[in-house]
Amino acid sequence: MSNINNNIEYVIEKADAPEEFIKECENKYNNKIRNIAQLIFERQVSEIVMIAGPSSAGKTTTAKKLGEALREKGINSYTVSLDDFYLNNEDAPRFPDGTPDFETVECLDIKCFQDKMKELLEKGETDLPEFDFIEGKRKPEYKNIKLNSKDVIIVEGLHALNPVITDSLPKDRLLKIYINLSTRIYDKKGNIVLNKRNMRFIRRLVRDFKFRGSSVEKTYKLWIKVRYGEDTYLFPFKDNADIKINTIHLYETCILKETAIELLSMLDRESAFYNESQRLVRALQKFPVIDSSLVPEDSLMREFIGAKED
Repeated sequence: MSNINNNIEYVIEKADAPEEFIKECENKYNNKIRNIAQLIFERQVSEIVMIAGPSSAGKTTTAKKLGEALREKGINSYTVSLDDFYLNNEDAPRFPDGTPDFETVECLDIKCFQDKMKELLEKGETDLPEFDFIEGKRKPEYKNIKLNSKDVIIVEGLHALNPVITDSLPKDRLLKIYINLSTRIYDKKGNIVLNKRNMRFIRRLVRDFKFRGSSVEKTYKLWIKVRYGEDTYLFPFKDNADIKINTIHLYETCILKETAIELLSMLDRESAFYNESQRLVRALQKFPVIDSSLVPEDSLMREFIGAKED
C-alpha cells in the first residue's frame, strides 16, 4: 500500500523506539476495522459479512475485532467459520496421491452451509455444526444461534468470496471483505528482502510449531498445498470483495525473527527446503529484535505468537 513505508531501513529506525512503533502499527490496523464497523452501522443492510483471506493473513483476529467494533456501536454479531463445515476426513476429496485435499471448496459441505444460512436469515435461528480437527470429523453436538433484527453474521474462511458460497446468499445483505498481508519489505536498493508469501509463511511457521506441534519440514510440505489452494480457490475471487484490508504489522518480523531463525536452523541439509530456509534465515538476520512482551494482548500478532506469559 502506498501509505506504508516498507523499507527495511525504516523498520530498523522505528525499532529503536519499539513501544511507539508497535502502537503506530496497531492503531493503523485497528482504525481499518473501526471504519468498516462504522460503514456497517451507517448502512444497516449488510447482515452477512464475508471475510476471506489466505493462510496466516489474520482472518480469525480480524473477524473477532470486527465483532468487538460492532458491539461498541450496539450491534451484536455472530462469527461463523467455514472450517466448521468441513466434510469428515473420510469423505474429503483426494489429491492424485490419495491424501485429503483440504484446500478445495469441495472439501466443504456446501449444501449444509447454504441450508443453515437460509434458515438463519428466514427464521432468525439455526443450529450450526462444529468440526473436531483432532478427530477429523464433525462433532455430534450442534451450536444454536439466534439473530435479532439488527444482528450481523460474520463468515470467515478461505472460500468466503467464492461464488459457490456467496451466490446462494442475498446480494443486498452482503458485505465482502478480502484480507491479506499485502506488503513486501525492500532494501534501499529496491531489492526484495521478504515478499508477501515469505512473511505469511514465517507467521505460519511460528504458529504451527507453537500450537500444532508442526515441524519445519511438515510446515513446508503443507505450504505447497496451501499455495495451490490459494492460487486456485482464493486469488481468482479476491476482486469480488467490496473492501480489502492489508494486515501487515511492520514490526512483526522483529518479534518473529528469533523463533523463526531457530526453527529454520533445525532443517536438515538433505531437505528439499534447506536452501529456501537458509535464504529466509539470511533475510531475517537483517531485522532487529523486538521483545514480544511489548505486543498488546489483543493484537493480531497474538494469533501467531500466543498470549502473554504471566
